Amino acid sequence: MQAERLEIRLDPERRHKLERLAADRGTPVSHLVRAMIDEAYERTISQERLKAALELGQLNIEDVPEPEELSKQLESAYDLPHLP
Repeated sequence: MQAERLEIRLDPERRHKLERLAADRGTPVSHLVRAMIDEAYERTISQERLKAALELGQLNIEDVPEPEELSKQLESAYDLPHLP
């Protein structure tokens, strides 16, 4: 993985908070920041998926076709090659 440099200017209070969290976890500040970015990203993606699932659940769909029939409908609607 190629790493890129990112400069972020922090006030002393936020810098102190980061250093304290990093020390508590026994990790460098840079590792902590990367981990926090990953956690925030995953949390956001999970929230988006939940929102989509809730919206799908609220749709008023009476008759859902069988998977094979649905595949055929999608193939014809989007001009896709037939999938086995």
